[in-house]
Amino acid sequence: MTLLLDFLYLLAGLAMTPTVVYRMAKHKRYHTGWSERFGAVARKDPQKKCIWLHAVSVGEVNAANSLVKELEKKFPHFEIIITTTTDTGFARANAIFAPRLQVFYFPFDISWIISRAFSRIQPSLCLLMELEVWPNFVRTAAKRNVPVVVVNGRISEKSFRAYRLLKPVIRRIFENVTLILAQTDQYAQRFAQIGCPADRVIITGSLKYDTAQIQDKVEGSDELAAELNIKNEKLFVAGGTGNDEEKIIIDAYRQLQQHDRFKDLRLVIVPRKPERFNEVAQLIQQAGFGLIRYSKVKQQQTPHKTDHRTIILGDTMGDLRKFYSLAAVIFVGRSLVPMGGSDMAEAAALGKCTIFGPHTSNFKQTVDALLADKGAIRVTDKNALLEAVQKCLTEPSFAAATAQAGREVIRKNQGATARTIDQIEKFLNPT
Repeated sequence: MTLLLDFLYLLAGLAMTPTVVYRMAKHKRYHTGWSERFGAVARKDPQKKCIWLHAVSVGEVNAANSLVKELEKKFPHFEIIITTTTDTGFARANAIFAPRLQVFYFPFDISWIISRAFSRIQPSLCLLMELEVWPNFVRTAAKRNVPVVVVNGRISEKSFRAYRLLKPVIRRIFENVTLILAQTDQYAQRFAQIGCPADRVIITGSLKYDTAQIQDKVEGSDELAAELNIKNEKLFVAGGTGNDEEKIIIDAYRQLQQHDRFKDLRLVIVPRKPERFNEVAQLIQQAGFGLIRYSKVKQQQTPHKTDHRTIILGDTMGDLRKFYSLAAVIFVGRSLVPMGGSDMAEAAALGKCTIFGPHTSNFKQTVDALLADKGAIRVTDKNALLEAVQKCLTEPSFAAATAQAGREVIRKNQGATARTIDQIEKFLNPT
């Protein structure tokens, strides 16, 4: 089975090589971390016991933040290492956790590479964020008697359909998973239905509610406002946007600008993926708007005045929450197009009027909770987005009530970190 799996990985790697080479040349991706992907990692303090936490990309890394902080407090005698898969996840993990914690790229799930990584890391416990269960990884952990816990576990509808078709294979893989801490009852049922033993699935809630900090001001937001000369203007921030979505947002903004009462409105677009920054910059200019790239303003450290014919492009990593904290209204992207949505909990926790589109399968629990308590607005298309933004800007009492209800949803759903730690503690303090 192991040899067959390694052979299939080899074929997949060969098939993907042209795509990887193209992205390396075109988008400057995959230029670093190759030795780590082949298992060549080295811990700072190999004498300590180790917790290995893996988070695929930005969303999972952000969700892990509160958990890692609690692990550091409760188990200071353990070394914690973080692995990620994507370049953006790696950059985000370094921004949050380095230099106090080591961040590596996750090794390829080829048997000898995984074995090499385990020999070097020597983990006492492996934590996998959401649903990153690789066959050779969990098999190697089981052979070495290392518990594997899926935290913040979830299975999207799309993944669930695929896993049910492969249920006999998936069941064998999940036999090597020690415990699954699911976000919701629905996700717990899905894990059971694909073959996970029911007694290994526990509902602990979503860590993203805990990571979403309930506060009125974000550190560094005043500096950002000063750099962009934002004083009395209102910001319409579109965050975590995806392909084909920015054009819809720009068109809606153009229509808003036809009304004199919205002349003090400024649009900020923050794409989800850095490799799209240049593409979105060109799109803004092709639409006939002026362009301010925040990365250049940040480097020059000189105030830059905007007007309604200028769109701000947030082309830096780690500044989205600062833009959100200054916003009058927020649109959470990758949701007007079928991409599963971006995290809306951050925007709601900041007490902002939050809007998103119909495609939010990645955040179903959060969306359901927000909509049930009228703590956010769901729109279906550009016209509905336009109407929602207008309503938020022209009816302050409606916007304030929506924002307050959204923040309360986040507040009352917090606590998953503590419940998760309670379960993890059983493996680190078996007595």
